[in-house]
Amino acid sequence: MTVPAELENYYFHQQGFESLDEIDEWFSWEVPDTFNIAEYTCERWARAEPDRVALSLDRLDGERSEYTYEELNRLANKLATYLSEQGVGAGDHVAINGTQCVESLAGNLAAFKLGAVSVPLTVLLGSDGLRYRLRDCDATVFLADEAAIDALRTVRDDVDSLELTVTYDDFDRGEEVNFHDAIDGVSGAFEGPTTDADDEAFIIYTSGTTGKPKGVVHAHRHLLGELPQFLSLQCHRTGEGQVLRTVSEWSWIMSLPGVVLPAMFYGIPVVGYAGKEFDPEREFELIEHYEVTHLNLPPTAVRMMMQVDDPAETYDLTSLQSLTTGGEAADERIIEWVTDTFENAAFLEGYGTSEIGGLVCDDPAVGFDHRLGYFGIPSVGHEVAILDPETRERIDEPHEIGELAVRYGDDPMLFLHYHELPEKTAETIRDGWLLSDDLVSMDEDGYFRFHSRSDDIIISSGYRIAPKEIEEAMLTHPAVQHVGVVGVPHDTRGEIPKAFVVLADGYDAGAELKEQLQTHVKDRLAKYEYPREIEFTDEIPTTTTGKVRRQSLRAREGIDEE
Repeated sequence: MTVPAELENYYFHQQGFESLDEIDEWFSWEVPDTFNIAEYTCERWARAEPDRVALSLDRLDGERSEYTYEELNRLANKLATYLSEQGVGAGDHVAINGTQCVESLAGNLAAFKLGAVSVPLTVLLGSDGLRYRLRDCDATVFLADEAAIDALRTVRDDVDSLELTVTYDDFDRGEEVNFHDAIDGVSGAFEGPTTDADDEAFIIYTSGTTGKPKGVVHAHRHLLGELPQFLSLQCHRTGEGQVLRTVSEWSWIMSLPGVVLPAMFYGIPVVGYAGKEFDPEREFELIEHYEVTHLNLPPTAVRMMMQVDDPAETYDLTSLQSLTTGGEAADERIIEWVTDTFENAAFLEGYGTSEIGGLVCDDPAVGFDHRLGYFGIPSVGHEVAILDPETRERIDEPHEIGELAVRYGDDPMLFLHYHELPEKTAETIRDGWLLSDDLVSMDEDGYFRFHSRSDDIIISSGYRIAPKEIEEAMLTHPAVQHVGVVGVPHDTRGEIPKAFVVLADGYDAGAELKEQLQTHVKDRLAKYEYPREIEFTDEIPTTTTGKVRRQSLRAREGIDEE
């Protein structure tokens, strides 16, 4: 396909540059006035190369299917037409479960085509978490996976804005509508409104690290900002033969806009798998069958794959060219196993946040190989700095710790605002910088090292977990009088949440109550967002204002000093 003139800068890997300095000097952000994610990731390929494969899917029963760009675009057009006939239009919020299925992907594309706003919601949310998000964003439509339908049916009557539920498979009932029934006989042609690059495209909910989860609003232009990091993690390869696989649910944080949609932008086939749980042996099978060249997964998933005996002897893994992790630091054992198991693959790490997107990563194509303990260098086009948390002055000395910040203004990747939270937005964007709340340092060569979150976030298996959300959920159980939650080290998951619980009168500590409390939290929050360890105690250390002193709890575990 001929590259449109307005997008040439996003193909800098085809210019023959040999160093990052050459790329940085040449590159500049080019953002068209009108820009729609669906147009540039799907429609242009459907016009130019309609038979090009966009998506390959594996199902639990072993059935396999492929969708070309033309087929995917037609599905999205049909759904957009149907939703439009139901009154859904520009600016409406469409909640979408992001399991790895064609219905989910077509649903997001349809929302973009309509000028509506996609709200990806993980199937792991419990009733409380789902109710809050649907009400907060005033969702009009919910495209629902079977794994989330029970939680949705529990809270549906509490969400006044919700007018339509579309199910992905034959589990609908009552007023719910099946996806394929809805689009049956509908025209495969659709012409939606023109969207500006700054128009809202999707809302990603944070994990609620301080208070309730916040809706992070991104524009259509965000996709362009993600492309430099994506190219780095692809080792600057986007030609024929490239195949991408990410194990994350497509509605998990930035999985769709940061991995799946950039792959489609460059015409790279994406491999999806409909399994409900991560299956390490199946991943090796997928790599071999589809000749996957790039694999994206959290360190916890890598640790699970490490338990499979001699995979390189059982499977042909020579196609893999790069393996990327993120969300938590990978240890030396992981890196050694990856390089031993995948003989042709580079190991890379990437960093990003909901508000920022993909910002920092390794870039071996221009000499920045992975460095143990570091998560890479700033991607092309982004101005990144380390600021003193108190003075907001720039820190230039190597190994000095400060807050990671990104220059706000011309950078298309950075979020527009928090949904209906102008004061929180103003706290995050200050003096021309978007502040991350992440404390980092930088070495002499420009590699960044992560140190901690300023808000005590727990990173477990790549998931960002807010202690406060778990504490609030546990306090709704009558047995819990007081509770404090911190992250503690774990061999497989990196960290896990541990709850310190003061019991109310009349309740006895024991294994049965621990299980009850864990189930209580699972039913209200996401399935990964519960205390895997619980310790009953007589008191919780607090500040003079009654807030939990998590540093003191970590000190009990020998993690922090008082």
